[in-house]
This record gives sequence, structure tokens and C-alpha cells, in this order.
Amino acid sequence: MTDKPNSALPRYPRVVIDVPPDDADVMSAMLFELGADGVEERDDGTLQRATMSGCVTLIGSFETHADALAAVQSLPPELSPRIDEVIGDAWRDAWKEQFHPFHVSPGIVVCPPWESYAPQGSERVLVLEPGRAFGTGLHATTSLVVGAIERHAAEMAGREVLDVGCGTGILALASLMLGASKARATDNDADVIPVVVENAERNGFAGRIEADTCDVLQLQGAYPVVVANIEARVLIGMAAPLCARVAPGGLLILSGVLDTQKDDVAQAYAPMQMEHVSQRDEWVALELRKAR
Repeated sequence: MTDKPNSALPRYPRVVIDVPPDDADVMSAMLFELGADGVEERDDGTLQRATMSGCVTLIGSFETHADALAAVQSLPPELSPRIDEVIGDAWRDAWKEQFHPFHVSPGIVVCPPWESYAPQGSERVLVLEPGRAFGTGLHATTSLVVGAIERHAAEMAGREVLDVGCGTGILALASLMLGASKARATDNDADVIPVVVENAERNGFAGRIEADTCDVLQLQGAYPVVVANIEARVLIGMAAPLCARVAPGGLLILSGVLDTQKDDVAQAYAPMQMEHVSQRDEWVALELRKAR
């Protein structure tokens, strides 16, 4: 629902704040508590960058201008909260002008369906439409996980992968592209499931992926490879059930973690052996091994 004063065009009120990376999770949660329908995070690794380098720009979408104003008045004034009202629907597709084919890892190129790309040498092309889902591959954390998947391609060949918090399904699809036999992709946002299915169909993987909203606590079975690119706070909270989904001797790849958070995440997953930590900018990916 939107306010439409003095115009037939829809108006979308958004509250914008800039915060240090370590405060992003807490302030994002505060925006939700103040009534935001959704919160977008922009940093130095996203398609649309943060307002200030080294910070995270949080953009909370609100139903009405009055709701947005109430949120601004409740936020700490030192954050300089402001209302950015978008008018009309053209903004929904404006980001596509900046989304072109790019290497998400040395061997995989992500290409939107409205563009074409001729692979060079042994490159693989993953056709991806984000739709309403998070995860174009442009964020540093996604690239870190895909890079880890690529390094473990031989181990993954012919085996099943679990992608928790799948967004567009990019990690599950990259796993299939690199030789996994099947993939299970889960997300708590029901809106992303059709996006995953459509992306699987675009890339010829429709019969090899299962996408659903199953909570990690309800998941059954154990998987040789599990990937999760989710914010650190959530990863820490789900450590026990997520570890339980990794088969003996299996691999767990985690990201969505800032360098300053990696020790806390590693401690939460201490029953598993740390094999490798990769880093890009302030973000890290952790590769852990479960004992046989």
C-alpha cells in the first residue's frame, strides 16, 4: 500500500541510514521493528553501492509516508535518518541497466537473460534473473562461496548439495553446473522459490533441483556438501541444526560473514574442523569439515 498525494503514480517511502558494517544487523532488525516491510543492504560489494565507502547503507521500505516519518523520529539522530520517496514503478527495473555479464568466479560467468555472452575457453555461463530474490552474484560473499564451490568441484561431482538461504539459487545452480548430481535449495522467503525454479529451467537443471521454504530445523537427512550465505547472526543461531545436516566427512561452506565476525562464527561451528578461510574486502568465507 502506498500514499498517492497529488499524483496518480504510486509513491514508495523508504527510510535510509548509513551505519558501520558491524552495526548493520542490529540496525536492520530495528528497521523491521519500526515497521519496515523489507530492508535492502548496500555496501562496497553490492550492485548499487553504499552511500559512503566502508559503510552499509540500509534502506527500509514502508507502507506509508507517515510510517516512514515515525521510524525516522524513532531512530538515533546521529545516524541522520532520512526519507527517500520513490515515485512510479520505473525504479524497479532501473538496476538492470547496470547488470551485465561478469565473472562470479574464475570459471563461471553470470549473465542476465536480457543479454548474451560468448564463453571463452572453458568458461561456463549461468543465466540468472534475480526477480524478487537476493543474490545476483555481485556481492563479495556470493563470489567467495562460488569460488569455494569451484575449488571443491571434484569432491562435489555426482553428489547432492544443500543450499540454505538460497535467494536466487545461484549457489545451488553453480554446484550443479560444476558437477553436483542434485541440489536442495531452501529459503524462508516464499517469493524466491519461483525465481529459483525459473533460473533452474533457464539453465537446464529443472529436474535436478528441489526448492522450498523448509526451515533448517525441519530438514532431514545429511548432505555431502552444504552451503549457506547468510548474515553472521543467523548463522550462529542455526549452528547446531546446520551442522547436523552435514554428512560425516562432509564439507560446510559459510559466508555472509565480516572479517570481524569470523571468530564468533568459527566458535559456533567449533565441532567442525576449519579447513580454509578466503577473504574479499571485509567479507570472508569459511570452509569447514565434519569428522567422519
